[in-house]
Amino acid sequence: MKKLRLFLENFLVYGVGGVISKLVPLIMVPIVTRLMPDTTYYGLSDMSNTIISFASAFAIMGMYDSMYRLFFEKEDDEYKKEICSTALVFTLCTSFAVFVAMLLAKEKIASRFLGGSQNVSLVYILAIARVALATNDMIEAPTRMRNKRKVFLVTNMLSPMLAYGIAILLLLSGHYVTALPLAMAIAAVVMEVSFGIMNRKWFCLRRIRVSHLKPLLSIALPLLPNFLVYWIFNSCDRLMITELLGLAAVGVYSVGSKLGHASQLIYTAFAGGWQYFAFSTMKEKDQVKTNTLVFEYLGLVSFATSAFVCAWSHPIFKLLFTGEYVKGHIVAPYLFLAPLLQMLFQVAGNQFLVIRKTWPNILILSAGAVLNICLNLWLIPVIGIEGASIATLAGYIVSDTICVMVLQNMKLMQISERFVAASGCMIVYFFVWRLWFSSHVIMGTMSAAALTGILCWLYRHDIQSMWKMIKNEKSADIKREKTGEPRQ
Repeated sequence: MKKLRLFLENFLVYGVGGVISKLVPLIMVPIVTRLMPDTTYYGLSDMSNTIISFASAFAIMGMYDSMYRLFFEKEDDEYKKEICSTALVFTLCTSFAVFVAMLLAKEKIASRFLGGSQNVSLVYILAIARVALATNDMIEAPTRMRNKRKVFLVTNMLSPMLAYGIAILLLLSGHYVTALPLAMAIAAVVMEVSFGIMNRKWFCLRRIRVSHLKPLLSIALPLLPNFLVYWIFNSCDRLMITELLGLAAVGVYSVGSKLGHASQLIYTAFAGGWQYFAFSTMKEKDQVKTNTLVFEYLGLVSFATSAFVCAWSHPIFKLLFTGEYVKGHIVAPYLFLAPLLQMLFQVAGNQFLVIRKTWPNILILSAGAVLNICLNLWLIPVIGIEGASIATLAGYIVSDTICVMVLQNMKLMQISERFVAASGCMIVYFFVWRLWFSSHVIMGTMSAAALTGILCWLYRHDIQSMWKMIKNEKSADIKREKTGEPRQ
């Protein structure tokens, strides 16, 4: 029960903070698209994010996850400060190198990906934003690693509000090309300064230890290809749509992915509490069973929510958007489920990180990424932006399947037959939805409800047990309040 409470508390608290940071951009999408003259400008902003995400793999180079892992290796605060300081300085160096590389290649980046050399000034903004975002991640980390939940909640609420407040002012002034990237850069700098003040005691030049670089890099460097492969999953489709269909199509696809990525609210809630929970419980005897149950339960939530997104995607797009943007409704369900499958991969793949063997992740992810690229090349010319979304989802399905099979063989996961049955039901639902009622809300909703009922029936004993645990815990809390006994 303690582990369940630990996971749920971190899921909810960190999740709320993370959800707010994702919810604000989601709410702002319809407003931003109405302030832009056509879909090309939104496609340009999305390509800016694609460039930043690619640069981030080299700027951070897996150091964030490595620092997080080693932070919990010892209870010595001095050791933890040495790890944080060493990791930050390394990231500063790599971020500066990425900054210089982007400036040297500014003409090529602008001409190839940003619509022409007239947008070369945008590259300067992206380079600054990348440095600020990379170092901000490291400076913010002690807040999460020490479980400072209230601070995390407040800052994650203020940051996107600041960014989009600035963006709206710039859009109203007619700065359609630079509005979103510049606003993001300014907000990142403000948050970096804020966290730098709050966490200043965790970073000090005299605490840098070259001896810590080896264990940090031994975990971080094998993760670098992982981030590049994730970039292929999440961003390569934009590049291929740009080449094959143009920036206007990227704008429509991006809007579809934004609403589809509402699942990032679930993913972010999970990620906010997962790392602390995973590493603080990694030495438990029943860790494999616990990790497997988290994987299966999150899988059920992913399947059920995705089914309802399939049913409601079309009317939601008709309500929120106009013109060409409405066509993005068809990609939303695929791109809603894809980040959730990425979440499941990270739950399963965490077992490799626990035993400090990160290299299998890249091999497994690469298989899905290769399939993703091949399907993009085949499907985008045939069925347009829907082909790109199908390719992304298919790539994650393959990666998840291979990862689970490998971990099962290593005795690091214990996937049940009922979860296999639940996955099969979800696949059948997706085919039925697309073939017969992608635009029929009532039939889609009834089918989604039926699927949810089947999933609940498969896990009825778990649901009953969890409900009893919650009721017993609630009764125990009431008893403690009456007797004045402290909560364990």
